[in-house]
This record gives sequence, structure tokens and C-alpha cells, in this order.
Amino acid sequence: MLAMPGRLLVASPSLNDPNFARTVILLVEHDGDGAFGLVLNRPTTVPVHQVLPDWSSATQNRPFVRLGGPVSPESAFGLGRVPGGGTAPWFRPLLGTIGVVDLASGPDAILPAISDLTVFAGYAGWSTGQLDAELAEHAWIVVAALESDLTGPDPDDRWSDVLARQGGELARLANYPVEPRMN
Repeated sequence: MLAMPGRLLVASPSLNDPNFARTVILLVEHDGDGAFGLVLNRPTTVPVHQVLPDWSSATQNRPFVRLGGPVSPESAFGLGRVPGGGTAPWFRPLLGTIGVVDLASGPDAILPAISDLTVFAGYAGWSTGQLDAELAEHAWIVVAALESDLTGPDPDDRWSDVLARQGGELARLANYPVEPRMN
């Protein structure tokens, strides 16, 4: 499967980088300039209202910031749903009615039109050719995303849940031990 926006990158069990071990990343961009994505399964204990109080009313279902990746952790990114999948200058659809929300546009115009907002601190980024090289090394498994991957309530199980639904060999990886030597 091609690594393109709206797909998931699932860390292979052999990926030992602590920033990405057992992560599931929504790929937002992947082109000749590099790639950009958001880690879906790294919740924090930081409430959105503490860092972005103007956005807290839209994050009631996901009131805590998630760690989107190790790059620019002081930056905030939004992922939300626009009912009907409408278009707006502050919204980039990725999967059905869900897409990236430009939080810099401010909440006044966006809040009435958005639901299920998740706020991420930082992002995962790859320079030109870097993600392609990591894919060739089998560091990532590319799979189709479901809306529930982006909005589901329990990000802690996302890695194994995504792999389990793939069937075959990938489904067996869902039970791969964190420390295989300890098994």
C-alpha cells in the first residue's frame, strides 16, 4: 500500500526509537519535500483548556493534548470533523469528514463548524526521501485508516487494534511482546 495522506503508518515491532515504538501515525503530507504526520496514540495528561483555553469547548470528547510527535512540541495541531465534510480555508480533509484544522485561524470562525477536535503537541516529520528509506527498511507498515482510528476513545490500544484488524501475518503482530527477549 502506498504511503499517502490519510493512510496510517504503524511502527513495526523492530522500530526501537523511543519516539516511535508502537506508534500509529496519521500521514498528513508525503511528497517530494518530505513527510508530515501526527502520532495518534500518545496521550498526555495536559488538559487542552490549560494550553489553548479558547479551544476547550470543541475538545470535550478528547480533553487532553496528545503528543503528535517529537518535532516542535511547542506547536499545536488540530484534527477534527466537519459535519458533511465541508470545505473551508482552515480545514484540510484527510478521511471522510475528518481532517486537519488550522488552529492559527482562531476559534471564532471554526468552532461553530467543527466537532470532535483533538489537539496535538508537535508532529512527526521526515526530510526528503527519509520516510521512503524507512519504508524500504520495513520500519513502518502502511495501512488504510478508519475514522475510528482518528476519533476513537482509547489511544493506548490503537497499535494492536489497527494491526489485529489487518488479518493474516499483520494480525499476529498485534500480540507481539514489548520485550520479546523477556517472553
